[in-house]
Amino acid sequence: MLGKLTLIGCGPGASDLLTIRAARRIGEADIVFHDRLVEADVLEFASPAATLQYVGKKCTDGGRQQTDINSMLRGALLAGRHVARLKSGDPMIFGRAAEEIAVAVELGAEIEIVPGVTAALAAAAECSIPVTERAELQSFVVTTGRSANKDKEPDWANLLKPGICVAFYMSVAQAWRIQTALMARGVPGSLQAEWVENVGKPDCRRVETRLDRLALDARQHRVRNPAILFIRYPLSATNVEVIPAPADGMTI
Repeated sequence: MLGKLTLIGCGPGASDLLTIRAARRIGEADIVFHDRLVEADVLEFASPAATLQYVGKKCTDGGRQQTDINSMLRGALLAGRHVARLKSGDPMIFGRAAEEIAVAVELGAEIEIVPGVTAALAAAAECSIPVTERAELQSFVVTTGRSANKDKEPDWANLLKPGICVAFYMSVAQAWRIQTALMARGVPGSLQAEWVENVGKPDCRRVETRLDRLALDARQHRVRNPAILFIRYPLSATNVEVIPAPADGMTI
């Protein structure tokens, strides 16, 4: 008999931001796969009889690769285990959910998705950053600063337009590229931006900046992942003077 895969969004870190369903499913699982951003007190919801399996990694630390995780999921499902796959934030937003769902679909195993508070909205709430405003910001977009193919980054300039707030995941290392790409397309350098680091944790920190100082302030304030970058382009900002983009090849 095949097992069951439950992808569970654990929110930004604090265990009291879990949904009731998430806590119940963690407790029902035979084996719990968790990554480095899932807090220890979240794991306390697991049954004493459950196996806890760490499958996390940091950038360049040689931790578990996605192919390894997929193989472990396949083995557990074939063994008839109920697998709770814990992911920070919401599993469907930059959580590689599609790759893990595909494993269960291929086997014909049961799948359940439990949503969680995604990091961008948790950061906005913790730092009182409205991502929509009736007269100024009519749309909210979530994107990434890093793609699987380094030569095919998201078209950030087409995402950030008047009336839109954009939240960038995995963007610290890409701050300079984001800054120059946007300003080269005429986005005002004076736009307000914020880095929110370690959302949901006691050491959460907000770093206020502007688009034309984005990379510089990230370096000077030692912004580190996990961090969310917000850039808001209110409709009223279309009346401000556009600052030319920095010269090509400039580095910080």
